[in-house]
Amino acid sequence: MSPLDPFSIAASRRQFLQHTSLGLGVAALACMNGNSAAAARTGTPPTPLLSPLQIAPRAKRVIYLFQAGGPSQLELLDYKPQLDSRFQTELPDSVRQGQRITGMVSGQGQLLIAPSRFGFTAAPNCGTPIGNLLPFTQKIGDRLCVVNSLHTDAINHDPAITFIQSGSQQPGRPSMGSWIDYGIGSECDNLPAFVVLISTPSNGRPDQGLLSRLWGSGFLPTRHQGVKLRSAGEPVDFLENPAGLNPATRRSWLATLEQLNQRRLAAVGDPEIQTRIAQYELAARMQTSVPELADVAGEPESTFALYGEEARKPGTYARNCLMARRLAERGVRFIQLYHRGWDHHGDLPNNISSLAQDVDQASAALVLDLEQRGLLEDTLVIWGGEFGRTVYSQGAVSRETYGRDHHGRAFSLWMAGGGVKPGMRYGRTDDFSFNVVENPVHIHDLQATVLACLGIDHERLTYSFQGRQYRLTDVHGSVVRDILV
Repeated sequence: MSPLDPFSIAASRRQFLQHTSLGLGVAALACMNGNSAAAARTGTPPTPLLSPLQIAPRAKRVIYLFQAGGPSQLELLDYKPQLDSRFQTELPDSVRQGQRITGMVSGQGQLLIAPSRFGFTAAPNCGTPIGNLLPFTQKIGDRLCVVNSLHTDAINHDPAITFIQSGSQQPGRPSMGSWIDYGIGSECDNLPAFVVLISTPSNGRPDQGLLSRLWGSGFLPTRHQGVKLRSAGEPVDFLENPAGLNPATRRSWLATLEQLNQRRLAAVGDPEIQTRIAQYELAARMQTSVPELADVAGEPESTFALYGEEARKPGTYARNCLMARRLAERGVRFIQLYHRGWDHHGDLPNNISSLAQDVDQASAALVLDLEQRGLLEDTLVIWGGEFGRTVYSQGAVSRETYGRDHHGRAFSLWMAGGGVKPGMRYGRTDDFSFNVVENPVHIHDLQATVLACLGIDHERLTYSFQGRQYRLTDVHGSVVRDILV
């Protein structure tokens, strides 16, 4: 016997068992839900899991304007005029009710109330009170649904951001954009279905970091993860061909690579090989589509008058809002825009003023721009952070300056378009914006509602992993039907 014969026999046994088990597994998956695993055996493009949609969709896409760090609802969206008379008084025990507080204020002798230094104005046509730090947002109040009764399970940044983005405080779950791409697929062949934009605050203090797992696909196939567009240099790494590689040569190289990948796919049936093939093809198309997307030179002057002069500068929040509109026009399904710097434990009045100026005009402009282009009715826009801030001050408090700690028991955000009722204020907190007293909205309720706007039943968008069925809303959550048209 040749010394190599035992290895040949072992390899043959492995191949037989591998091919047999994969064939049975793929057949089972095909019978259960017809997802991309079945397509992987043939090399055909995977189809969306939920086709046709489970319920009538109100939106085709989502633009999530995420304000990382926890913007204070007391200064922006939850008007509490009665707090002025309680300046520097202790938060009543009957309000706190023994709720946990962070270690950053646990050593304070008192939790003294700090009324907002800024006023509120009723938005035209609907009367929703919106903070005077957001004058442009006030003008579009009749297009917004302001939710004042959100609450979360987390009290610190990383678990709170992870929770609102992925439905779990523990890292490793798929992000909302990945779930949506997995469920209903893309409208666009030349751009990713899930795109991420990160802006730089004008004060240069981004506070909390953002980890790429926040737009990761977790245990879903990697083709569903978000793609971050950079504001400096190439929008995507390696977008341009290397020196000496012309388009024809690259096309030939990709064709050869696809043949090799197809052979490997036929041999082992790994769905990730199908993902690799699809992503190479998408990357080739992005070499044309992304430079065209990023080039705003053709935008009229009226666009920059609407969004503000900051929209001319790559990396600013205003520019990224303009990019979000351009992505929506091109059929990108989920657009995640992060703006950091909202973690205001001290000197909140000065810090929140600069952050509000960053986002106010551009956020309102995005809503108006989508509306005038006929896109708002099928685009869901969301503005908000991972939690809110406390009514009591962190550190010393005066009429002019104060800080606020994290608060997850009650906070606010606004939504517009995509089947959400306009000019509406939903939910209510107590006189201290500390507890929800009417129509509470849990993070899983918010996620279920976003999915419902897209035509997805959150209880049926599932993925089997490590012996159990997972979903974005995990084991609970209800659609907030009162805010839907």
